[in-house]
Amino acid sequence: MIGLIGGTGLGQALFGEAGGEERWVDTPFGRPSGPVRLVQWRGLRLAILARHGEGHVLNPSQVPYRANIFALKKLGVTHVLATGAVGSLREEIHPRDLVIVDQVIDRTYRRVPTFYDELAVHVEFAQPYCRQLRDVLKSAVAEVDARVHPNGTYVCMEGPAFSTVAESISHRTLGGDVVGMTTMPEAKLAREAEMCYAQVALATDHDCWKPHDPGISRQALMAEIIGNLKQASANAAALLKAALGRLAEAPPGECDCQRALDLAIWSDRAAINRAAVERLSPLLDRCLHA
Repeated sequence: MIGLIGGTGLGQALFGEAGGEERWVDTPFGRPSGPVRLVQWRGLRLAILARHGEGHVLNPSQVPYRANIFALKKLGVTHVLATGAVGSLREEIHPRDLVIVDQVIDRTYRRVPTFYDELAVHVEFAQPYCRQLRDVLKSAVAEVDARVHPNGTYVCMEGPAFSTVAESISHRTLGGDVVGMTTMPEAKLAREAEMCYAQVALATDHDCWKPHDPGISRQALMAEIIGNLKQASANAAALLKAALGRLAEAPPGECDCQRALDLAIWSDRAAINRAAVERLSPLLDRCLHA
């Protein structure tokens, strides 16, 4: 089952008014950002979630990341394809380009990055995005009329304010290729939930490290950025649809992401709080109840 996490209009951009069922899912971490839309498409079961809620009412620090990933896991999602707007930190990544990110630098500080508050779980995260899903996305690039970069490092900042010039230059110095606010802790939680996860970053501008044309007004600049976002979103929807078509033809095989807890639970099994295990049973059943 494939989960899709992105903007409010992602489902419609992909499938129009293709019906489906909307379902609210209760979790130990509260409710997710909104209802999950369940759709059948070319034999695939899809679960679509608007990260910022209907109408984009949640800023990046307010998104209930734990509830979102838990809800998808509870519904049976095994693979997640996500999208998110970013600023480009590199001259060669232009507005409206897409980046299939492969690395991340986490600079958030207000978000809880784990499900496991009551036991010690240390997942491997050297490769934060699923190689198998990234390969599927890269294989679909030829079907899309857009410039797509096959790799990139995503600097995830806290926000919700955008970077200062000094911060933007610092992100570049760190080795970042794009900067955004939403991939963390989403990708980390997906790994803790043993779900394959990949993200397509949508470049909207060159962030503030690159001076803007002094002759353009703030209003015109914002209009330009919004136009870039709309086109990048359309490009991303086309890439996702092409990738989903490939997944429908050749379902993904086994992946290390789906066994991420095999060596990650360091707590003595006898000492683990059983109530916590029951609360988190969609995440822990494979390892602790097998």
